[in-house]
Amino acid sequence: MSQNLVDIDLNTDALAAIDNALTALETGLASLIALTPDQRHQLTKMGDKSEAFCRQAGHVFGDNPGLLPGNFDLAGYQRDLATLDALRPRLVRMGKLHQRGTDTEMAIGSDLMTNALEGYAVFKVAGKGQGLDEARRALSARFSRGPRTPAQPTGPAPSGPLTA
Repeated sequence: MSQNLVDIDLNTDALAAIDNALTALETGLASLIALTPDQRHQLTKMGDKSEAFCRQAGHVFGDNPGLLPGNFDLAGYQRDLATLDALRPRLVRMGKLHQRGTDTEMAIGSDLMTNALEGYAVFKVAGKGQGLDEARRALSARFSRGPRTPAQPTGPAPSGPLTA
């Protein structure tokens, strides 16, 4: 094999441990919510400057609770800030793990495709006359193209000389 970016053996014990850890994460994070694309679009977003504003507002609100309307949930506001601070580092860790998983998946696919192409190229040449014509045809299906039809112009042809 000419390319081997990753070589991992996910045996049944490793997979069971991973599945148990994922179940623990799903259980521990069961209170996370899922938004629809429309809900995401409609939400007021908090960027870096807005977060600084929200944190400062929390200090001001905490110092002056008597000025807030009676229905303002200051304890809930403070819990939301604490939850954000507790959740973020874990989301960063999960994001890094997800990226590594995605990169590993891509590398495995690249290893497979690169090596399959290399083996296929050898097989096309060395497999002739070996009773493997049907197998070669099956592999070649990946590269077959349907009949090509010339593109039809969609508008009037330009008139006059073209300049770049």
